[in-house]
Amino acid sequence: MPDDRYRGPDVSTDPGSHRQETREQRVDRNLMELLNELRVALPGVQVLFAFLLVVPFNQRFSATTPFQRGTYFATLLLTASATVFLIAPSVHHRLLFRLQEKEHIVVIANRLSLIGLTMLALAVTGAVLLITDFVLGDLVAAIVTAAIAVLFGAVWYAIPLRHSSRPRHPEL
Repeated sequence: MPDDRYRGPDVSTDPGSHRQETREQRVDRNLMELLNELRVALPGVQVLFAFLLVVPFNQRFSATTPFQRGTYFATLLLTASATVFLIAPSVHHRLLFRLQEKEHIVVIANRLSLIGLTMLALAVTGAVLLITDFVLGDLVAAIVTAAIAVLFGAVWYAIPLRHSSRPRHPEL
C-alpha cells in the first residue's frame, strides 16, 4: 500500500514543478537520488568505524581517562548506529522492491538517512572531542568540539531548512 504522505499532485497540476515527469517517474528519481546520496555518506562512516575499531589496540589507549574511554565508546556506538541507518534504505529496497512499495521505501528511506546522518554528525563530533581532549586537553577540546557541532548544525541543517522556507527561484 503506497504511503499517502508522499502523494503529491501530478506534474500537470503542480505549478512548482518544472519537470515533465509522471508521478511514477518522480518516485523512481527520488529513490535513485536518495540511494546515490547514501553512497556519498557511507565511505565516511566506514572510515570512521575502521579507525574506532583499532583505537583500543593502540598502546597509548591505556593512558586515556575514564571520560575519554566513555567518549570513545559513545562514538563507537554512534558510528555503528549511523552505519545501520544509512545502509537500511538499501536493505528495505531489496526486500520490498517487487511489492510495489516504492513510495513507501522513499518515505522511510528519507527518514532513515536523516537519522543516520545525524548520528554520523554526532559520531564525528565525538571523535573530534576524543582526539582533541587526548592531544590538547579539556579546554581546547570543549572549544573545538563546540565549533564542529555548530558547523554541522549550520551547514547540514540550518542552511537547508532556512532555504526550504523561502520562496522558490523560478529562473533557476
